Amino acid sequence: MSLPIAITDILHGHAVEWERLEFKENWNPFNVLHTLGAFANNFRNLEGGYVGIGVAEKNGRPVLSPVGVTPEEAVRIQRELHNL
Repeated sequence: MSLPIAITDILHGHAVEWERLEFKENWNPFNVLHTLGAFANNFRNLEGGYVGIGVAEKNGRPVLSPVGVTPEEAVRIQRELHNL
């Protein structure tokens, strides 16, 4: 399933946080799981949502340049998330 908007549009400020998109500056399992749980509730049949880890936000818009995560961090985060 593809994103409903291009990732470049998201990161260059053409999108704001909304009920299917949220930015997290760093990996905080509690905060990310809280957001994923909210997306999983799917009250409006929106089929989930997207969390951008490594992207700070201000007033719902991404702050450039993204903090980002290294490939190694991404693997670690994915494993930890899967275990949680």
